[in-house]
Amino acid sequence: MAEYTDNDGAGDEVPNHSDSDDDEQWQWTEENSEQSLQVTCLFCDRVLHSVPDTLQHCSDDHRVNLSEVVKKHQLDDYGYIKMINFIRSTSFSGELLSGLSEGAGLPWVSDNFLKPALQDDPLLQIDLEELCGEALGSGPMAGPSSRDQVTGPLLQRARAAEERALQSEEALARAMDDLHKLKLLAQGLVLNTDTSRAGGLGAVAELREDEDEAYFSSYGHYAIHEEMLKDKVRTESYRDFMYSNPEVFKDKVVLDVGCGTAILSMFAARAGAKLVIGVDQSEIIYQAMDIVRSNQLEDRVTLIKGRIEEVKLPVEKVDIIISEWMGYFLLFESMLDSVLCARDLYLAEGGSVYPDVCNISLAAVGDTEKHQGRIAFWDDVYGFKMACMKKAVVPEAVVEYLKPDTIISEPAVIQTIDCNTVCLSELEFASDFCLKITHSMDCTAIVGYFDIFFDKGCGNKVMFSTSPQVTKTHWKQTVFLLESPIPVQAGEELRGKVTVRKNRKDPRSLFVTFDLHNTKRTYSLQ
Repeated sequence: MAEYTDNDGAGDEVPNHSDSDDDEQWQWTEENSEQSLQVTCLFCDRVLHSVPDTLQHCSDDHRVNLSEVVKKHQLDDYGYIKMINFIRSTSFSGELLSGLSEGAGLPWVSDNFLKPALQDDPLLQIDLEELCGEALGSGPMAGPSSRDQVTGPLLQRARAAEERALQSEEALARAMDDLHKLKLLAQGLVLNTDTSRAGGLGAVAELREDEDEAYFSSYGHYAIHEEMLKDKVRTESYRDFMYSNPEVFKDKVVLDVGCGTAILSMFAARAGAKLVIGVDQSEIIYQAMDIVRSNQLEDRVTLIKGRIEEVKLPVEKVDIIISEWMGYFLLFESMLDSVLCARDLYLAEGGSVYPDVCNISLAAVGDTEKHQGRIAFWDDVYGFKMACMKKAVVPEAVVEYLKPDTIISEPAVIQTIDCNTVCLSELEFASDFCLKITHSMDCTAIVGYFDIFFDKGCGNKVMFSTSPQVTKTHWKQTVFLLESPIPVQAGEELRGKVTVRKNRKDPRSLFVTFDLHNTKRTYSLQ
């Protein structure tokens, strides 16, 4: 029995606490602490009550030994943090993680993955040396008695790294600004040279993220995705191509470039693909992740946020690339540039890009009423002459639905693109055309549209058109108004030349030049 003696020398008896009592109280505290800790598995929704239990669960149920993964890829503290946050933010499967080969580019190299994907994630608060040095379910890590015991130097180092990253941001911004000035100087030199040659493309891949922000931001709005999904011609053509050709997708690895809401990725998974990787830079990717999980396809569909030109895929090669990249007049927005970049980087030998063939066609338009409303209107506006406005109005290409009965010629294909072989330079081109007139009247405009084909290796071929003479699509048609109508007769041929090139200042927009009836006119599509 222990006694306590106060300063007056009077001794009072202290209550008896045996070693057994102390052990029981400590055990209760420890168990209570462990029960309050919640650790979500990296690869499923299961919640466990300790880090060791979670690691053991990953090993038993998902065949992933995190300590072996760390050793295999020689991850330091920062690499481990990035890996955990990458897996949580992209729904990266255990199978894919285990399949990453030594020395291969790791998909979590971006410093963006230093930011925790899960607030107060216990898996970020363990000591890396302890993780690699102790067996699962044993050693110091097996029984943390409180939250403080789980908070180790790893989290502190992560916070220090984040602070250093913030401090270096200003210096990096200055360097990027200097680089941008040099780029503008180089572009100025290109603009002062002969733009008719194929070289010197203002490649989309060269755009800085801030330069391209407006483009990707536009696809972060839900309305544009609703419009595309409700376009049955577009969406059902992709669906029918995949569902009616399951032999093309069976056990294949598929890359979806610009996946948006992941509708094409999910079609591919349902068609039999063993793995689909969707990539998109816009904010819609986060909704897409929820959509994939809601449809229980996260085991086969992996989504990655970023530009396809910059991200690292979890595989070296893919068998199929799918993408809905088409813009107005087919080439507006230049998203095909990104698809070709993905093709050259990741498509395996014998693989294919879908859609694989595209045509751009022209036809003559005779619509005097619309021409009057758009062009002649400026001759007399409430009694005032505004004809000078024609010079500004005419060069702007108009995207709208045309009435089928306003087409007054047979169509003429001006360019055919094979997405499996085309080069970036071939997306700028010049072509002679001949429009065979079918109705005698004034030609008031030239219309452009495109056709899409899913053909290579398909037992059930699928195609769709954006012609004004078939079911409407959200692409509508692209109309090039003539300032002065051209009288034409049925049976005669209207000959001309069209040149399509990127705007050097904004490679996502187009310049289309017509040399027609002794008049040359350049239109902008932006």
